[in-house]
Amino acid sequence: MSSRVILLTTNLAEGGAERQVASLARGLVRRGWEVQVISLVEPSAFREELKTAGVPVFSLRMQPGCPDPRGYLRLLALLGRLRPQILHCHMFHANLLGRLSRLLCPVPGLISTLHSMAETGQASRSIFWRDKFYRWTDCLSDMTVAVAQAVAERHANAGAVHRGKLRVIPNGIDTTVFRPDEEFRRRVRRALGFGEEFLWLAAGRLMWKKGYGLLLEAFASLSQGVLLIAGSGPLEQWLRQQAEELRVNVRFLGHRRDMPDLMRACDAFVQASVVEGLPMALLEASASALPCVATSAGGAGEVMIHGRTGFLVEAGDPESLAGAMKKLAAMPVEERRRMGEAARAHVLARFEMESVISQWEALYRELESRWM
Repeated sequence: MSSRVILLTTNLAEGGAERQVASLARGLVRRGWEVQVISLVEPSAFREELKTAGVPVFSLRMQPGCPDPRGYLRLLALLGRLRPQILHCHMFHANLLGRLSRLLCPVPGLISTLHSMAETGQASRSIFWRDKFYRWTDCLSDMTVAVAQAVAERHANAGAVHRGKLRVIPNGIDTTVFRPDEEFRRRVRRALGFGEEFLWLAAGRLMWKKGYGLLLEAFASLSQGVLLIAGSGPLEQWLRQQAEELRVNVRFLGHRRDMPDLMRACDAFVQASVVEGLPMALLEASASALPCVATSAGGAGEVMIHGRTGFLVEAGDPESLAGAMKKLAAMPVEERRRMGEAARAHVLARFEMESVISQWEALYRELESRWM
């Protein structure tokens, strides 16, 4: 009989970390685990699909950016009622609250998950205090898991987590959903109003961490091609204005629910992030057999093999980004196709979702063995 697992997450919204929480919950249920999800703030995504999969979702009804002791009390009440064997926490605020809950409502096993190099705002000084809070509460967590080796090293070097309690389990991707399909490629291109133009795709929330301003600056130096940007966020109006001033051939697509089709329709993927964990959009593109150009933020270098599946450049350097984009676009079609095939093979070998779920199951069993 599998144990009861609670996935405690800072939020359930349209984001890479939240998507991993939802995918893990569904996968565990398919394998016979009893799973509940608790979100600190009211969920804005995934609730219905989790309900359909048989995963109850609870909210602590906290407000973003507003510490609320009532949320802590609600968590204690839920833990007391649901009595999980494993409390698996995701992202900074949930990691911290989950650890503190153990002071008054102990659970047999507690895992903290690090989803980014720095789960913080643009003012980098706040990283210092987050690392301190992680260090001060490290004794309350049985295991801390990073989604990329780069994320693990950053936190270990900062003293935020004891290396003896640190593991790496990557994000996973459903490679049956994200896959190449030539028929879909032609159909989606026609629906978007494109023929044989070279289509670049960038995807993700329109926020400072994703480096879209740098991407537009780099793209402005390319003489041909179209850049499609899928996503919404606080910088949308500013980016539209910048694109107009630079006179670049870019189309803002907004939030999309057809990302697998968009991936199939494009010729290459580009990511200009300055802060990342293990970037989901890059995994999705690689699984879709798209050659990629990306900055070496976070675990991007673990998703890509430079020169074989695409090109990696230093973060924050629009000239290097532009140079890599020009190089990729100028390659013969067959060479780009081989790059895309190598990218998909790499994802299948290391990041396939069912394999990642198996790694989480093995960790849960390891923790269970400590108290059985």
